[in-house]
Amino acid sequence: MTDSVASRVYNFSPGPAVLPEPVLQEARDQLMALPGVGMSVLEISHRSKTFDQILEAADANLRKLLSLPDDYHILFLQGGARLQFSMVPMNLLAGQAADYILTGSWGKQAIAEARLAGTVHVAWDGGETHYDHLPSNDQLQLHDDAAYVHFTSNETIQGVQFGVEPGTGKVPLVCDASSDFLSRPLDIPRYGLIYACAQKNVGPAGVTVVILRNDLLDRVPDNLPGMLNYRFQVEQKSCYNTPPVFGVYMVRLVTQWLLDTFGTLDAVDRHNRQKAAWLYDAVDRSQGFYAGHAALDCRSLMNVTFRLRAADGRAESDEALQKQFVAEAAERGLCELKGHRSVGGIRASIYNAMPPEGVAALAEFMDDFRDRHA
Repeated sequence: MTDSVASRVYNFSPGPAVLPEPVLQEARDQLMALPGVGMSVLEISHRSKTFDQILEAADANLRKLLSLPDDYHILFLQGGARLQFSMVPMNLLAGQAADYILTGSWGKQAIAEARLAGTVHVAWDGGETHYDHLPSNDQLQLHDDAAYVHFTSNETIQGVQFGVEPGTGKVPLVCDASSDFLSRPLDIPRYGLIYACAQKNVGPAGVTVVILRNDLLDRVPDNLPGMLNYRFQVEQKSCYNTPPVFGVYMVRLVTQWLLDTFGTLDAVDRHNRQKAAWLYDAVDRSQGFYAGHAALDCRSLMNVTFRLRAADGRAESDEALQKQFVAEAAERGLCELKGHRSVGGIRASIYNAMPPEGVAALAEFMDDFRDRHA
């Protein structure tokens, strides 16, 4: 192990997030020159055969991991999930209204952008309980004539995650899967479109993966600018402009790592469930010292959110204790645990690449901190 690897901390950041060490090492080793190419991946042309091979390999890896049928396209775009908040309604509304399931901060932002493009119906809103749980199918107010139903599969800020997809009948399901993409198998035929920014589970910031069913391209208006037009991006094979070459290269490395390390997304899911269980067990055995934000049946496997409860119950004491928790954890190499400013508390993001040793170390620290401060 090199000194640079030995000195790495455990990074619990919600994104940009931890990347697999073998991937970082391979990217480092090839950074000056790709094998047989004589140029860095940062220098090659996006019109070159070398990049064509990288793009095709990333596409093939994703198709294998997701068992993707042939009638689905994969795009590698830019602009993150925020741009998809706009592109989805611009391309798919086609004069209709869409239903949005509002389960947290990112869903709220998706709705705000979609309303600039057309009519949105909120099928369910968890705001009254601070987005601490998810709806059952019978609680959803859906429309049979909706253009699509949009949901956020995992809310990174609140730490709630859908265990199964919401039922939408024949209406296409559109998913912001940014923070749990490739963390578990998906029932792909239930989806019309899936989008995910890469910097959680798939690669570095700068590339966004969009997976869409072929029949939805018929809805795309002809008057959309090329950069915002799904049909045109499919025709141009994600290369209408210079794509995020390095980002796509990293997606290829990460997806290959998943295939080589786990083989299937079922195995990835088991890996993630075990890691999450260690942290939730630490919360549950704390006798109230740690209080989880999400309801038990909605807990995220990617973002574990909780607060600390001071003995005297005063909010200012809680905040002071949480600051101490974050500071002491950082001293042990457990970093980026502060909760989002809109929610507060603690957030441990344990994406695919977070090693089990890091999660075990955090669970041990949680027990120790509780014993000293409860």
